[in-house]
Amino acid sequence: MSKAPDMPTADDPSKTSGFSDAPHYHGHRERLRDRFNEAGPDALSDYELLEMVLFRALPRRDVKPLAKSLIAKFGSFAEVVHAPEARLREISGLGDAAVTEVKLIAATASRVARGQVKQRTVLSSWSNVIEYCRAAMAFADKEQFRILFLDKRNQVIADELQQVGTVDHTPVYPREVVKRALELSATAIILVHNHPSGDPTPSTADIQMTKSIIAILSPLGISVHDHIIVGKNGHASLKDMRLIP
Repeated sequence: MSKAPDMPTADDPSKTSGFSDAPHYHGHRERLRDRFNEAGPDALSDYELLEMVLFRALPRRDVKPLAKSLIAKFGSFAEVVHAPEARLREISGLGDAAVTEVKLIAATASRVARGQVKQRTVLSSWSNVIEYCRAAMAFADKEQFRILFLDKRNQVIADELQQVGTVDHTPVYPREVVKRALELSATAIILVHNHPSGDPTPSTADIQMTKSIIAILSPLGISVHDHIIVGKNGHASLKDMRLIP
């Protein structure tokens, strides 16, 4: 009995055309892998690195055009992997398996960055704190408000996403922040939120909200080390900008 041919799938439409072009993209894949292994990830452009992410989900397809299309639409490798799933699914040829591979990269980056923050005191690894905040929030399409709660050694005892708002606003309730800090016996906190616009410049409301939280926490012996605002174009520290004490 002869074996039935593979049926086409949403993630791998190239199965409908057989393997006549397999040598072309298989050779390209091997060259990319060799360059990655020999010269490191910096030797690859954003779309080439994205190609490598898509290899496993789309094993029988030339993914170079798809990778270039994703970079053109979203702007960069980081913006692609952090894009909302709903927007990724709008891209023709990007099925469930490919979306999962893309989102796995974002989850992995966030998990690694969070682990680096938890290994040491945050004040001795401030660059790791910034990296984690950007990985976790900088490319989100809605404003998010996060708090890192610290113990007396300035180590993270809890990392909690408190609120998710709209594209330009997140409701923050200072007394709820204080309540949670007391529940966790925190001696200091770091406030973090993102600006989906990409511009991390603090607004007047951001500054006023931060000062309100400081005013309530200070008599309780709980410090606010900083309020960090992240966006795809960078980050801002209210402490560094001398907007808070």
